Amino acid sequence: MHALVLTAGLGTRLQPLTRVRAKPAVPVAGEPIVTRIIRWLARQHVTELTLNLHHLPETLAARVGDGSDLGVRVRYSWEQPEVLGSAGGPRRALPIIGSEAFFLVNGDTMTDLALEPLAEAHLKSGALVTMALVPNREPDRYGGVLLAADGTFSRFVGRGPGAVGSFHFIGVQAAHAGAFSEITDGRVVNVHAVYEALAASKPGSIRGHLCEAAFWDVGTPADYWTTNAAFLGSDSPERSYGRNVRLDPSARVSRSILWDDVEIGARAAVEDCVVTDGVIVPAGATYRRSILIREGNSVIATPLA
Repeated sequence: MHALVLTAGLGTRLQPLTRVRAKPAVPVAGEPIVTRIIRWLARQHVTELTLNLHHLPETLAARVGDGSDLGVRVRYSWEQPEVLGSAGGPRRALPIIGSEAFFLVNGDTMTDLALEPLAEAHLKSGALVTMALVPNREPDRYGGVLLAADGTFSRFVGRGPGAVGSFHFIGVQAAHAGAFSEITDGRVVNVHAVYEALAASKPGSIRGHLCEAAFWDVGTPADYWTTNAAFLGSDSPERSYGRNVRLDPSARVSRSILWDDVEIGARAAVEDCVVTDGVIVPAGATYRRSILIREGNSVIATPLA
């Protein structure tokens, strides 16, 4: 019933969008990634959640709150003055999670993975960590995980020729507190070093769970654009709107993503754009293939690659 959702990251590859919101708070087809993840967890009876916070924490907490509207209970683990990493973050959160076994879920990716088979495989093996993996079909784009024939973790590999034949980690793990409890609280550390050390000192303690689950990436603005379109679907409108969007009747908006509190003025044209929170597009302005951000009373446009 317990999960730690990792939402503290800086989201540097998704800039400039992550100058406005923390990456898990970015909307996909009108709904923040983090609330999509929470609904997916709740449907599978995982209802005791901890979110770790660092970058733009108010953009997450304002949308999630205590989780009651989503059918879960949410508590928060703060990481200040620096983000503690994918292993240091779980170490800090252990007392708040309050369970020896829990799911560890990346807060910036989405999947339709069935959690029960992952949990069963994890408990049966006695591993400290079991990672959900799919075949790495894009080794030039993604690094991967190498497994031994018995499913035990061997090592991580970077993208490129070395990742051919590897497995792609889709952002969900079943974990035991013992995988992180020996880390000094407050130390910045990522799982790569921790898992490789555990695999060497405790053979079989890190394993992979192979599956065919779908996986949606929002790593870069281009990935975000593609994922948003996938969630809208071919029968949906050519645009997605957030809350409190105001369009002048004479404005033209096509194939664009509008976040919250956006205003499009008279005769303005917005095509193939991401318009972030609070942007006011002036009357008569034209923007194409751009990310629009509000700075003071101005609109800053960045090309959408």
